[in-house]
Amino acid sequence: MPDDRDETPAERADRRWNETLQEVRVAQTGAQILFGFLLSVAFTPRFAHLGHFDRGLYVVTVALGALATGTLIAPVAYHQLLAGHHLKPQLVRAAGHLVSVGIVLLALTVTFSVLLLLRVATAHWIAWPVTACVTGWFAICWLVMPSMLLRSKSGTR
Repeated sequence: MPDDRDETPAERADRRWNETLQEVRVAQTGAQILFGFLLSVAFTPRFAHLGHFDRGLYVVTVALGALATGTLIAPVAYHQLLAGHHLKPQLVRAAGHLVSVGIVLLALTVTFSVLLLLRVATAHWIAWPVTACVTGWFAICWLVMPSMLLRSKSGTR
């Protein structure tokens, strides 16, 4: 989709890189805080009383948190390795893909965290429908609403 801005390809790449970094800062902070919290859970007294399913759920959730954090930090590592090689447009594209994957991993981490927390803190039966609602909310906010905006924009042309 062409951009209405009057900028050179280098200026566009710089602008898009800066926009990507701003997005990463928000998502990365959330991922790191959640991941840090998840790591501390294993050292609480209640952790010893978790059943097999909940321990497995915890392991999956921690792994997802680690993957989300690493994926959201990856654009910075890419930049450090590729700086000065005149690959900014490719870097921006790769960073965009990494951020998309990182956001999906973050959504899964939050969803599994909610499930684990509710299974430990409430009756098991309530955990599943609440987690389904959280997952649905992510889908609405992160997929459905942007898709609707995109469709309405393409319909106005």
